[in-house]
Amino acid sequence: MTAQGALNVSRETERRLSIYADLLRKWSRSINLVSKSTISDMWTRHIVDSAQLFKIAPHSISHWADLGSGGGFPGLVVAIMAMETGSPERITLVESDIRKCTFLRTVIRETGAPAQVVTDRIEKVAPLQADVLTARALADLSTLLGFAERHMKPDGVAIFPKGANWQKEVEEARTKWHFDYWFAKSETETGPVILCITGVSRV
Repeated sequence: MTAQGALNVSRETERRLSIYADLLRKWSRSINLVSKSTISDMWTRHIVDSAQLFKIAPHSISHWADLGSGGGFPGLVVAIMAMETGSPERITLVESDIRKCTFLRTVIRETGAPAQVVTDRIEKVAPLQADVLTARALADLSTLLGFAERHMKPDGVAIFPKGANWQKEVEEARTKWHFDYWFAKSETETGPVILCITGVSRV
């Protein structure tokens, strides 16, 4: 089965994701959106990897916020998949790099995805009150939980992909934060997991 086939989405959703992938290849020639070594395997490494967060999330969702969106993973993938299901209703992408924000807005315009871009540092953005909060390859878990405390609703869920050393990150975060979590094994790599976190509060 191809990476595209593994997504199990409509032909129209796959078309929009292909538009996104083509734009990313084009823009990556001039700005660093993702690691150059992963572009040839973009569907598995980035698109399918991001789509699994969408599948794990507790739908229906009103507001999904993606922090440090960069090249749009997972936020833009979530936004495009949401066009098929109606959930989440809206997606906020937070990114401080102006050039990356221009890219994100270009993809949104070309695909019609229900997302808006906020150009600012995460800690300066007014609390987003997100039902679901995501961040991919952005920071250590303790730092991410600080962002979650600020931008997630009290009954929301934070979904963070983490590498093979995720248990160490959880232990370290426990010294600063109270939280509940469960996890799912990554569909695209052996070792990494998707952490789903609720009930975030400071120790």
